Order: sequence, then C-alpha cells, then structure tokens
Amino acid sequence: MLPPRRVRRVTGPVLVGALVAGVLALPVLVPVAAVASVWLPGRWYALRLLFLALVYLALQVLGLAAAAVLWVLAGLGRRLDTRASRAAHYTVLRLLLDALMRVAQRLFALRLVTDGESWSPLDDGLPGSTNAMVVLSRHAGPGDSFLLVHTLMNRDHLRQPRIVLKDVLQLDPLLDVYLNRLPNHFVTARPVEGYSSTDAIAELARDLGEEDALLIFPEGANFTPARRVRAIERLRGRGLAAAVRRAEGMRHVLPPRPAGVAAALGAAPHADVVLVAHTGLEHLATVRDLWRGLPVDKTLHLRWWFVPAAEVPRGEAEQTDWLYHWWETIDAWIETTRQQEAAGGGGLRASY
Repeated sequence: MLPPRRVRRVTGPVLVGALVAGVLALPVLVPVAAVASVWLPGRWYALRLLFLALVYLALQVLGLAAAAVLWVLAGLGRRLDTRASRAAHYTVLRLLLDALMRVAQRLFALRLVTDGESWSPLDDGLPGSTNAMVVLSRHAGPGDSFLLVHTLMNRDHLRQPRIVLKDVLQLDPLLDVYLNRLPNHFVTARPVEGYSSTDAIAELARDLGEEDALLIFPEGANFTPARRVRAIERLRGRGLAAAVRRAEGMRHVLPPRPAGVAAALGAAPHADVVLVAHTGLEHLATVRDLWRGLPVDKTLHLRWWFVPAAEVPRGEAEQTDWLYHWWETIDAWIETTRQQEAAGGGGLRASY
C-alpha cells in the first residue's frame, strides 16, 4: 500500500541530500565501483551504473524544482488544470526524459532501431498523423516503456501522452508529482467504490485531441513466464476455451485484457489506433535486474502498426478477436526479431 501523498512529498529534500552526498562521496564511490566492475558483466559496468544513478538523482531534483516553479506560476496550484500549465508540465517532462535517455544511450551504447517495414504514424506529413491516438503497447518492463513514452514525446512527435499505469510508480517522486498533475490514471488494487479503471480510461479518452495519445498496456503487467501461465489459467477458469488456445500459442506476451481497450475505443471512436511492439529491455523489471544486467552495446527494437479509426471493429466479440489478432502479430514479430538479432540483425533501419 502506498504511503499518503503528504508523506511522499517529503522525498524532495531527501533527494537533494542524496545527490549532495553522492557527489561528495565520488572520491570513494568511483574506486569502489571500478573494483566492483571486475565481477560484473560488461566493461566498467558499476561505474556506468553509478553515473546513471547520479544523473537520475540530478534530474529528479531539477524536475521537482521546476515543478515548484510551475506550481507558483499556476497561482499556487489553482490553475494547474489550464491548457498552458499542462503544456508547460509536458515540456519539462519531455526535456527531462530526453536528457535521461540520451545519457543512458551514451553510457551503455544502446541503439534504438525501427523495423524496416514499420510505418510510424507519428511522422510529420503522413496520413492520420494529426489525429487523436489510442496507443496499445506490449508490457515489457519500465525500460522499454520509458523508450516508448520518450518516442511519443520527443521533438519530432510532440504528443502529450495520457498513460494508464500501476499506482506503485507513484513511489518515484518525479512521476508522482507530474503525472498526478496531468491527465493519467494509476491502476490501484483498491479502486474507489463505484468508479473502476475502465471508467477512468473512458474519461481519459473522451476528449482526446489531435496532440494527445492515450497509452494503454492491455496485458496489465510486465511479461514473465509465470504470469503467462497464471493468465492462461484464469482464462481456463472462466471457460474461455478459444482464448486459452490463442494465449497458449503466444510465447512472448500475456493475453490482452479487452475491457480497458474497449472502454477507450468506445469513448473515443474518432481516435486512430497505434499498436506498438518493442524488445530489448524486457528482462529489467526491478532494481536487482538493473544491477545484474543492464545491457551494454545493445540494439533495442521498435515496431509500429497503424489502424485508422474507420477500420477499428466496434462490436465486443469482433473487437476482442481483433485485439488477440494484433497480440499474436506482436508475439510473432518478437520471435522473428530475436531470430534476426541472433543471426546478425538484418532488415532494420535506425531511428536514432
């Protein structure tokens, strides 16, 4: 259970103290990290992690300071819901996320490439590029999710994402402050009586404009083999034999949950749909995973599919079948991409 918001807000001074302590302790931390790198995978791995952690702390402090300024400019919080205030918050988030991703890519020599046959509807000048969007993405850990949000928000696309995400992410001070000021929904294990997550998703989708993108992860959780087995058993327990057969055929994704997708598409029939697959950082789900194996000199892969609003099925059964079809497509793409990577990685084009 999350601590109350007033308790979470004291983390600001703690982060400042941690950053100052980290900088002052660099003469000790650097040699220790250099020695620790001997026993870790990759060249100077612990040193890279140390500098990434310091950059992350610095961006947290800068972001919270900017949030305080924006709160004052918004009349001590009274005008946070205005269009100008939201735009300012999205701009700060975009700059912070861009800085973090650039540092991580340089430190760990990460490359993001887009499938050679992929068409990104976010590119300027393409049909549908100025329409509202519902983005449906596989759920493969926070690393891949950060890459996706960064792509939606970067200077080329400038989308204002509305995200449906786990409430535990509010433990991150920066996400806690910014995402609670912007139109997002945190999924909690204890929803408010009479107001479900599907209601919240429909509310987020209802007024989607041409600059907006509602981001949903229909699997509901990061993929793991154990979660896949449990998800299939839940479908079997509900007597959904056809869904069980299709879920058993998907090896790299969880079976999608159609309720949230149906709520979004029902509330925003004007929105185009973008399906997104990505792979490369799915094994990083916890801090322990980060310590054990953030990849160095790694290629991360991204693939977009675009479905115009007019081609999205509206009936419940047809829409569920359509969603499963796309998840089967994503699963097949992941398998093919991994095989290509193992064979030397042909047929891909760099996006940056």
